[in-house]
Amino acid sequence: MKKNKVLIVYTGGTIGMVQDENGSLHPFALDRIYDAVPQLKACSYDIDSVTLKDIIDSSDMTPPLWVEIAEAIEKEYDNYDGFVVLHGTDTMAYTASALSFMFKNQAKPIVLTGSQLPLGMLRSDGRENIICALEIASTRLATIPEVCIFFENHLYRGNRSTKQSAENFDAFETYNYPSLAKAGINISFREHLFLPMPTQPLVVRKRFDTRVAILKLFPGIGPDVVGAVLATPGLQGVIIETYGSGNAPTGRWFIDALDAAIRRGIIVMNVTQCKAGAVKMRQYAASCDMDRIGVVGAGDITIEAAVTKMMYLLGNYPDDKEHIKQRLSQSLRGEITE
Repeated sequence: MKKNKVLIVYTGGTIGMVQDENGSLHPFALDRIYDAVPQLKACSYDIDSVTLKDIIDSSDMTPPLWVEIAEAIEKEYDNYDGFVVLHGTDTMAYTASALSFMFKNQAKPIVLTGSQLPLGMLRSDGRENIICALEIASTRLATIPEVCIFFENHLYRGNRSTKQSAENFDAFETYNYPSLAKAGINISFREHLFLPMPTQPLVVRKRFDTRVAILKLFPGIGPDVVGAVLATPGLQGVIIETYGSGNAPTGRWFIDALDAAIRRGIIVMNVTQCKAGAVKMRQYAASCDMDRIGVVGAGDITIEAAVTKMMYLLGNYPDDKEHIKQRLSQSLRGEITE
């Protein structure tokens, strides 16, 4: 039987570090991955790799680099059975969300993974993460037609994921959606949770509009702060991180500020600060006025998916604000529970 093939796309991050003879950490050449992870020599699939033009810390991730990652996969899409993206953990959930929106009608797995400790350290979690991510991307047992994150024995939907720990190996969680697979002695796939297999050809859309802002509410926030954010030059969209199920101050000054912004053509999106649960417009009086003036409720979307989704929609439908508002409250790639 012909071997399956997996392409690794290396972007940088903690996972790609090894120690030299002096104990210093530096990025390793990906063509030496068998030296870093010798267990891969026994795998039943072929591995190739590409590296971004500039290896970065994931704190320096940008939409143009999302496009570079997408283009590396798109170029080889027909030649491989699956793809693994090695990525730093800090912005991994943003990249996974962005890629999920870019790849419409995706029929092959794209699995992001990384580590909390570099590969060059004795206790690194990176080896197991890489091995399992490659196994999942290459397997004939279950084809996962979506962008995922694999970390510490769990496979998560990428646009449902959030980094929840800066120290623990189980760094990621999907609070509003179950994991898609769990790795133990065997890898147990929960295929009923996968997105449906597409029937149309792959389409990759690569435009993002970064003219968005996040306004996180807190007790004591005042007109000056809210006004400064909403007055950002060129602003096209703002995501309000509200309380609970989508509640916000009921003061006239707050609603009037949002109303004025919406009248200027700025799209305002309501996302809860809570890790779990959803925005439910009009459930409480505190969200009724926002609903009345046209603030878009975004259900149980994560902040990472909200930011990338708004950038994606603004970039691809710049002249149709009503379409954008409608799509923000609907699931495009399984990022919202409907």
